[in-house]
Amino acid sequence: MRLLLDENLSESVLPAIADLYPESLHVRLLGAGGAPDDMVWRLAKEHGCVLVTRDEDFLRLSIVRGAPPKVVWLAVGNCSNQELDRILRTRYQAIEQFHRHEQATFLTLGF
Repeated sequence: MRLLLDENLSESVLPAIADLYPESLHVRLLGAGGAPDDMVWRLAKEHGCVLVTRDEDFLRLSIVRGAPPKVVWLAVGNCSNQELDRILRTRYQAIEQFHRHEQATFLTLGF
């Protein structure tokens, strides 16, 4: 399972989660920093990623458009990179189950 981290999350988290989410990507590392939501959506779909974001707009897009891509919405407000790493690690099984679920389009995670 590969993640695409949205711009509102730090790309420095990628090395910390690489053991659980190999080959994950970040919007800025794809040259799409500041890209509109439609482009980020398309990148996640094209790269076969689960989109991870704190942007509620993607939750709405997920409801309207369905998957792919699937969306993990982090309802955590501003948090440190260590907290983000902890959430993605401790909720790995939930994210994996969500990824495999055929009909699920979004997953909301908090602390």
